[in-house]
Amino acid sequence: MSLASDLERRFAPANLEGRQLVGLAAPYDSETRIGEFRERIAKGAFTRTLGENRDILALSDHDPAKVLGRTKSGTLELSETVHGLQFRLQLPDTTIGRDLQTLAQRGDLGGVSFGFRAIRDSWQGELRTLHEVELHEISIVQSWPAYPDTTVALRSRPNTGLRTDPRFRWLELYP
Repeated sequence: MSLASDLERRFAPANLEGRQLVGLAAPYDSETRIGEFRERIAKGAFTRTLGENRDILALSDHDPAKVLGRTKSGTLELSETVHGLQFRLQLPDTTIGRDLQTLAQRGDLGGVSFGFRAIRDSWQGELRTLHEVELHEISIVQSWPAYPDTTVALRSRPNTGLRTDPRFRWLELYP
């Protein structure tokens, strides 16, 4: 059995501005339907993975042949906030990177997704809660998100402040 076939994947919507993609890849305490069950991510679910300084990839559409960045090189930064797993991705100057930037500017991206293995979860009826996950990758996707509160924003300058957008339950970074 391959690593890719064991991974679970979740999706969320996207918005963009600039040359860096930033946003929330996995919102905490937001329920979504995954096939026959509902799922939510508990606060702190990514703490262990991020503390291990693993090399986590940023991919296009979960395709390992389409690497956009990685934590090892510093082109992908991940952090936990009170809202969930936040990311900052420097888009590469490649065909895929430029295509994603164009799609983001047009508002055509589907969102953000993440590939993981559940380390610790619990069930209450049909509700699954992810308490601890082993994160392998986040992906910028061109399809539909599973978690509606996940976001992407395209940035062209370094962060100089925070602003809350009332249309979403996430913190969006603006230059």
